[in-house]
Amino acid sequence: MLRFLTLLVSLFSLNIASGERPNVLWLSCEDISAHLGCYGDPHAITPNLDKLASEGTRYTHAFTTAGVCAPCRSGIITGMYQTTLGTQHMRGEAQLPSEVKPFPVYLREAGYYCTNNSKQDYQFVTPDNVWDESSGRAHWRNRPDANQPFFAVFNFTGCHESGIAGTSKYQEVTKDLLPSQRQDAAALTTFPPYYPETPAAREDWKRNYELITAMDAWAGDLIAQLKEDGLYENTIIMYWSDHGVGLPRAKRWLYDSGTRVPLIARIPESLRVDGQGIPGTVTDQLVSSIDYGPTVLNLAGLEVPEHMQGQAFLGSGAAALRDFVFGARDRMDERYDIIRMARDKRYKYIRNYEPLKTYYQYMNTPEKGQTMADLRRLHEAGELPPAAERYFNPTKPVEELYDTWTDPHEISNLASDPAYSKNLETLRSAHLDWVKRTRDTGLIAEPILVEREKEIGHRYGVLRQSDDPTFNKRLAEIAVNASEGPKALPQLLEGLSDREAAIRYWGAVGIGNIGEPALNAASTVKKALNDESSVVRVAAARALCRLGQPEEALPILVKEIRDGEQWERLHAAIVLDEIDDMARPVLKEMHAALEYRPDLYAEGKYVVRVINRALNQLEGTNRKVR
Repeated sequence: MLRFLTLLVSLFSLNIASGERPNVLWLSCEDISAHLGCYGDPHAITPNLDKLASEGTRYTHAFTTAGVCAPCRSGIITGMYQTTLGTQHMRGEAQLPSEVKPFPVYLREAGYYCTNNSKQDYQFVTPDNVWDESSGRAHWRNRPDANQPFFAVFNFTGCHESGIAGTSKYQEVTKDLLPSQRQDAAALTTFPPYYPETPAAREDWKRNYELITAMDAWAGDLIAQLKEDGLYENTIIMYWSDHGVGLPRAKRWLYDSGTRVPLIARIPESLRVDGQGIPGTVTDQLVSSIDYGPTVLNLAGLEVPEHMQGQAFLGSGAAALRDFVFGARDRMDERYDIIRMARDKRYKYIRNYEPLKTYYQYMNTPEKGQTMADLRRLHEAGELPPAAERYFNPTKPVEELYDTWTDPHEISNLASDPAYSKNLETLRSAHLDWVKRTRDTGLIAEPILVEREKEIGHRYGVLRQSDDPTFNKRLAEIAVNASEGPKALPQLLEGLSDREAAIRYWGAVGIGNIGEPALNAASTVKKALNDESSVVRVAAARALCRLGQPEEALPILVKEIRDGEQWERLHAAIVLDEIDDMARPVLKEMHAALEYRPDLYAEGKYVVRVINRALNQLEGTNRKVR
């Protein structure tokens, strides 16, 4: 009864000025940064979105919580960080706890007609009650009552990275462009310094622009349909992209090239409150992609559930302005690389939790593109400029800090510059506070996370339902210590004997990161080869290899790739790839691991990719990495 009364009050509070509940239209697209005319791009041909911006508000500091689609989309539809929900690993499917619902559920309960056309890709088991319709035919025009308010999502897939890498898709998406809408690849002055100056890479950059122009026409058509239906002046339009450009060092990364996105909101005059939505306004307020859902709820006059971490930036009583936005990178298909980001309006902080991994780990999907192919070719030839070559360094710095005002491409790392020590400390602390406060499940090795999900029903509760109230804090601290070098060895050894496998894992990883200076810890590490957790055994085996003692480690790795369960085999395969020549004694066993495991579809495919890559490096072959 109380819920019904609360809902009734919400409905009566909706836009009293107009007496109507606002419709909301989302125009979303994939894989683009702010290469739009309204953002000052000198080459962009985007008249429809430029006009939308002239009639609304353009956000210059909107960021996504990841540089890749599915983890971001899980956050957008729930208003929660993917690292809180356990949806951070690309190509996974988590369970949601009963109290966490995709936000359209609340809109439907309030009488809204909700449609999605048509991408979901939320990385969790989607409840049946999220949408009235989610398909390629979903449209506000299908609602049974023309007076029913609607929330409609349309997504443009044409500017996805596959439209750059795939010539046939690029040609299909851009087939209706006029000659005047085509770009001259050689004349594009926005070409980034971290790409190779080659015709193929410039062609990729040109394609990005032309795909965006095709997207602009698509957006214009939907806006025209709103006007045809007489709905333009009672529909709030939000336009956004799910993350940055679908090219290397952008998509999947936490630099602005991967996380800074266009965001435009048009609010009809009759629906404006608190001075919001004045035509032609530009704001530099920080917005996170997890804020989109709570904003729609607030615009509809509904309460934002307490569990949501996003905050409304439009509507009556919008939340206080953000001081920071945050982002995360975790497993991208077959490769792990745990990275976290904290950013204010000017400075960007990045924490590399796995600094011994190169930036450009070999991943099947991005390797299909011409820009990546040219990067690798010119790297091998020693012909890349420094801004591009740095991403082939065998290791990464533990911390990165950039002044995005003076260094928009984020090339000059200021983390070791004493002049920026205060900025570094502020953002380092903000990052660690965020990791602890949001209960970052990405710091739990995936095999452990999946195992715990089976026990309690969802990943969200792993750091909330533990009998140990210090688990979350200790996990965050040892994950940081694992990349702090020899000074952290006492804490790492202590962690190796912890009751929680997730902490023992980081203890072993950290000792391995130290390498030979931690040689006195070898006997303790060898005991961990018998740990009850598979992923701890693998981390201990890696540590022994890093200590120059692979003899007892290799049998453990071979056993795991042969007998391990989901994701455990992948961890072992990655270590075999990382240790290079140390893996030669088990070449035969590595070949045997190429046998496909249909019971472990995604993981099985990824293991094959990693082992193939390792064998190619060891044997000088060029077998296809599928």
